[in-house]
Amino acid sequence: MHLIINHSSMVPIYEQIVEQIKEGILKQELKENYPLPSVRTLSKELKISALTVKKAYDALESEGFICTVHGKGSYIAPVNPQLVWEEQRKELEQDLEGILQKAKRFDITKAELKDLFLLLLEESSCWK
Repeated sequence: MHLIINHSSMVPIYEQIVEQIKEGILKQELKENYPLPSVRTLSKELKISALTVKKAYDALESEGFICTVHGKGSYIAPVNPQLVWEEQRKELEQDLEGILQKAKRFDITKAELKDLFLLLLEESSCWK
């Protein structure tokens, strides 16, 4: 796992770590029981404070994404499928909200949007 931190971003570094690990899990790049770097190792690698990494790991743990095994480090925990579904639903809602706002700007009707959506579903390889 390779994390990329944008120090000039307005998003706090610990949130960047959380989001990248969650994305890795949701995209199934990080599998169950995948060992995460220790707080010290990751803080040295990213050149950030150990407290920042600990805050990110604590946030992930509170959401059920990782578990810490005392003396053995942190691992990706069995992810609650409901939690994964909820994250994906939120992402889809945000995408749809953006589409609706653009449709209003271009005076696209709901019927036209529905037709476009159905056409996309028919042509999409993931729905075949």
